[in-house]
Amino acid sequence: MHFIRRRGWEIAEREATPEGVFLNRRQWVVGAGAIGGALATGAASAQEKDPSADLYPAKRNEKYVLDRDVTPEQINANYNNFYEFGSYKRVAAEAQALKTRPWTVKIGGMVEKPVEIGIDDIVRKMKIEERLYRHRCVEAWSMAVPWSGFPLKDLLALANPLGSAKYVEFKTFHDPKSAPGQRQTWYPWPYTEGLTIEEAGNELAFLVTGAYGKPLLKQFGAPIRLALPWKYGFKHIKSIVQITLTDKRPKSYWEALQDSEYGFWANVNPAVPHPRWSQASEEVLGAGKRVPTQIFNGYGEYVAQLYKGLENERLFV
Repeated sequence: MHFIRRRGWEIAEREATPEGVFLNRRQWVVGAGAIGGALATGAASAQEKDPSADLYPAKRNEKYVLDRDVTPEQINANYNNFYEFGSYKRVAAEAQALKTRPWTVKIGGMVEKPVEIGIDDIVRKMKIEERLYRHRCVEAWSMAVPWSGFPLKDLLALANPLGSAKYVEFKTFHDPKSAPGQRQTWYPWPYTEGLTIEEAGNELAFLVTGAYGKPLLKQFGAPIRLALPWKYGFKHIKSIVQITLTDKRPKSYWEALQDSEYGFWANVNPAVPHPRWSQASEEVLGAGKRVPTQIFNGYGEYVAQLYKGLENERLFV
């Protein structure tokens, strides 16, 4: 008799979303707009006592423009990947268990001045602005989001990184009591991500503290997350508590799970398929259409130069 032993994060083939449904979410999106409003509104109400609420809406930086409409908040707020709270998209209710105060971020490793700073001190110290960014998931869907926050390099500057630092490692919170997904021991908690120091210093690398003109909803990764619009969404780590400068390449959460499908770089490229589906086009949630995917998600003018000389790397996985 032949037995199949699955790893904890794998699902049976019969449980996978059918390809036709996976590649066309239009019916679901219409329904989400109708039934998701109460949940999104309720989550937003929970944010009203945020001590940083007076900083929003932030002034928009008009340098960053979109080629599509902003995704309605009711859709975005009810379609989230947040594995700490579940391996399905509708985790908004579960994510309300996330405790965002008190919250501190530690910056250490290869720095001159290690720093531990509270989130409310961070947002008061930094100059918050709004940017319209495209967001491309590795699952071949996309959104357009009005993020509020500040450049990653501005926060790193507080600790004065050493010239010998080559990478930046990020870790999220670890609290299995409030995050049921973290009770699943086959996942490599806490969620970890990494960038090169050059990527972290790029102007597009953005630490997000708000969206849609108010403090960040918990299901978006409150109180502080990363936005890297030229990379697939799994690189955009949520609910950050620790940043470490290092000379060793970090091994990210998904890379640790399945490095043949999810690599360190994860730059968007329509010509490089995922092992199980094409990346040539994407479903724009809320728009009812598919559009061709752009290399670097359309941000090549900002980031392509970061990868010169790295042609032997798996840059688009």
